[in-house]
Amino acid sequence: MAAKLKKGDKVVVLAGKDKGKEGTITSVDPQAGKAIVEGINVAIRHTRQSQTSQGGRIPQAMPIQLSNLAMLDANGKPTRVGFRMEGDKKVRFAKTTGDVIDA
Repeated sequence: MAAKLKKGDKVVVLAGKDKGKEGTITSVDPQAGKAIVEGINVAIRHTRQSQTSQGGRIPQAMPIQLSNLAMLDANGKPTRVGFRMEGDKKVRFAKTTGDVIDA
């Protein structure tokens, strides 16, 4: 699958316990087809105290399937992402508005 969603994209969750929530992608794993979104799919991890960090119950964002995410367009609505050639460059664009996402 082409990298339609990238780090830094603003997305909305389409399915699951966090349906309707919005966030920014912090990392993407294209081989697994998953992404970590800030504040979405948060789980509590119990960690042991070390010299550098305090232990305890720490909330951590877990990966979510890319198919459950949709990018937000300029109007703030979920949209699919397409590719087109502009000159000799391949660019991503929002299917609902036709606006280019990466300039």
